Amino acid sequence: MLSRCDVAVVGGGIAGLTAAALLAAEGLDVELLEAHSQSGGCAGTFRRGSYTFDVGATQVAGFEPGGIHQRLFHHFNLPLPQATPLNPGCSVQLAGETEPIHLWRDPDRWQQERQRQFPGSERFWQLCAWLHRSNWAFAGRDPVLPPRTLWDLRQLLGAVDPSTLISGVLVGASIADLLQFTGCGSDQRLRRFLDLQLKLYSQEPSDRTAALYGATVLAMAQEPLGLWHLHGSMQQLSQALEQALAQAGGRLRLRHRLQALRPAGKGWRLQGVGAGQRPFALEAEQVVNTLPPQLLPKLLGEALPEPYRRRIAGFPDPSGALVLYGAVERERLPQHLGLHAQLEWSEPGNVFVSISAEGDGRAPTGQATVIASVFTPARPWFDLPESDYQQRKQGALVGIQAGLQRLLGLNASDYLHVELATPRGFAGWTGRPFGFVGGLGQHPSRFGPFGLASRTPLPGLWLCGDAIYPGEGTAGVSVSAFTACRQLLAAAGRDLQLAP
Repeated sequence: MLSRCDVAVVGGGIAGLTAAALLAAEGLDVELLEAHSQSGGCAGTFRRGSYTFDVGATQVAGFEPGGIHQRLFHHFNLPLPQATPLNPGCSVQLAGETEPIHLWRDPDRWQQERQRQFPGSERFWQLCAWLHRSNWAFAGRDPVLPPRTLWDLRQLLGAVDPSTLISGVLVGASIADLLQFTGCGSDQRLRRFLDLQLKLYSQEPSDRTAALYGATVLAMAQEPLGLWHLHGSMQQLSQALEQALAQAGGRLRLRHRLQALRPAGKGWRLQGVGAGQRPFALEAEQVVNTLPPQLLPKLLGEALPEPYRRRIAGFPDPSGALVLYGAVERERLPQHLGLHAQLEWSEPGNVFVSISAEGDGRAPTGQATVIASVFTPARPWFDLPESDYQQRKQGALVGIQAGLQRLLGLNASDYLHVELATPRGFAGWTGRPFGFVGGLGQHPSRFGPFGLASRTPLPGLWLCGDAIYPGEGTAGVSVSAFTACRQLLAAAGRDLQLAP
């Protein structure tokens, strides 16, 4: 039975762990509530015998100097979890082709690759590179988007420079608009490549991905940024953030599922069930919610303002995921693709593959884990009769294995272990409605100034996570957590800064 704290953080994924650790480090009494038996959320892990599988997220960003995770762990006076930069960040194989497109870490090598793969497209890539530089400099000055108060607006204006104003002209544009503007709109092969990459990171294809977001996504694999492979598992990041929370005196409460959130006096009352299905009640002056905003109507009931309820109801569904978790002998895998690859595939859909590295702790020596994920509409997987569900699940497994045979040359007999998760499994693991695995999607109408703010209409209730600017991924949700914490502390006249 819990009683009272300064701040309750709901959801122990990367966003919740980051927010809780930051606020505890500022001397606040913090309770972090997580429904699962471990932290990490979509960046969690599970074991099957001698294999460790990353549940959802399989790569991280923000480990470079000046990156959000580097800044956070410097702030916590803790070492970054061990990680290796990915080179290539990803290898993409289009349908009907045998030669992959490598997203090399070295910018010059990547430029040579894209010029060879997509002749005549350099104007598009140079425009994206300029937008990315402008966006990244803007993001590095810690803006608040979208602003809802004068304090928020001051943070936003303080981050603006002339290049931000110029690039801001494209705030309503999509990546497909940039293709047209640079004379590349008829290059269907380039469009297919971009759709694969953007859907992976923004939940949207090129004609529905905000240009200012997509330009940075397309540069994430190259230095001075980069994508990283964590040693051990994705759980290493969660455990490091748990350590930061513990050393600051915050408390992580596992197996505590929130069921109701109500205003109470000048604060909030949280009710739910804890370990052993025992009810708990907690009073908090402030609440930081990292759960999907689609859950707010259920949690808040009549306390949720009707215009806000209508706005949430108007958001399109995020994607669900089908994920194959497999293990094979390493000698059965090709070496030219690196650890991450994409395959343009028809049934059940395009496949994103993550392979463990030798000695990274995910598989015994000489073996590798293979994780293959496919986006899928989530709702249709629910309310199926059990026989129909199992039939559909088996069909998806067969389809993904066929894709892995095309990409990796794996036969069904090569698997030492194989299982498939559907949105039903993700709903049970994460508690997200319908097993949604992403945020709101980075459509121009929902990106940046048009997105859902971390500052809600209800005083003392803050949002962060993959539905809040700047969006998805471990780096994005950590930035959103930092922003919400800055706003929360500023309301009390305190200033939270991270060293650049």
